[in-house]
Amino acid sequence: MSITPTHVVSTGFEERFGRRPDGVWSAPGRVNLIGEHTDYNEGFVLPFAIDRRTQAALALRDDTRINVTSTFSDETVSIDIADLDPQNLSGWSAYPLGIAWALGASGVELAGRPGFDLHIDSAVPVGAGLSSSAAIECSVALALNDVWQLGLSRPALALVGQLAENKAVGAPTGIMDQSASLLGQADAAVFLDCRSLEAKVIELRFARAGLEILVINTMVSHAHATGGYADRRASCEAGAAALGVTSLRDVSSLDLARAADDLDEETFRRVRHVVTENERVLATIEVLDSAGARAIGDLLDASHLSMRDDFEISVPELDLAVEVARASGAIGARMTGGGFGGAAIALTPSAQIASVTDAVLAAFAAAGYRTPEIFTVTPSTGATRDA
Repeated sequence: MSITPTHVVSTGFEERFGRRPDGVWSAPGRVNLIGEHTDYNEGFVLPFAIDRRTQAALALRDDTRINVTSTFSDETVSIDIADLDPQNLSGWSAYPLGIAWALGASGVELAGRPGFDLHIDSAVPVGAGLSSSAAIECSVALALNDVWQLGLSRPALALVGQLAENKAVGAPTGIMDQSASLLGQADAAVFLDCRSLEAKVIELRFARAGLEILVINTMVSHAHATGGYADRRASCEAGAAALGVTSLRDVSSLDLARAADDLDEETFRRVRHVVTENERVLATIEVLDSAGARAIGDLLDASHLSMRDDFEISVPELDLAVEVARASGAIGARMTGGGFGGAAIALTPSAQIASVTDAVLAAFAAAGYRTPEIFTVTPSTGATRDA
């Protein structure tokens, strides 16, 4: 598991704050196996937590100050609980501080709560589409739930994380990332109905089938708070309004012929991606149960084509990674995450990991692209208290 040893995180806390933390909590990044841009359309997603985690070492204070440090920044950000407000938050610290604010916005009485010192260490690559942001949010949410003795459920904490990301950070994301980070289990994915928020554990059995998920981080960084993601969400909302439904969850492939007549060409393609992607998620779950993981490759491939051509969120580096991985032995491949950069995943026989890796590295070098970061991930447990 890719995680900094707990004693190292505790020592980092002690070096910055001159005392030991009350505890260390961690939360994983996630890979979305299939179901992209369906979450904020009240659709279906199938992510799994990965064995790359963010850790949060925290200790309560005897005043109302909050001090936040991390291994990826030299600054210490300090704020009083009473001043927590999205307009006062920015940069990397908006993720952990946004959680404290979002707890208050969700009904937790912050007045009278003690402040805290917090130190964050992360092994989840930033900007790779593996939800490093949700890993920070969920580790801090679980920590505050414990030390403030709030008694909130994990689904409730997922909503807090989404609120923090939407309002404190300004990224219009859905509930998928936080749900995967909090609800994940080993060797399993989380099937989430983003309308009802009902979650079900789906066994993947990758190892039993001799398969691994290879992550190809293109090193093209993306940011959900910038325009492309928000534009796609706006297109989906416009399409739903034009079709007279509350969300695209209520549109099926049988409605696409009418949608083609009622919508402009670009909005129609955005709608078609969401509708068909929802159906691919459901089909993937059915195929996993009936035929096993080796039979889902075509669905992964179709998902990537839909994101490339209909939703237009891929980039040349992602397309090359998918193309070469498939040609070199992967069973199926697709970009994962919000798009405009980040990572692709390739469902690959264990015996082919080295050859797929070598082929992708060679292809990127030949194209003059940055050298990608390539590694395997294992479906793993969700957020935990580690110490």
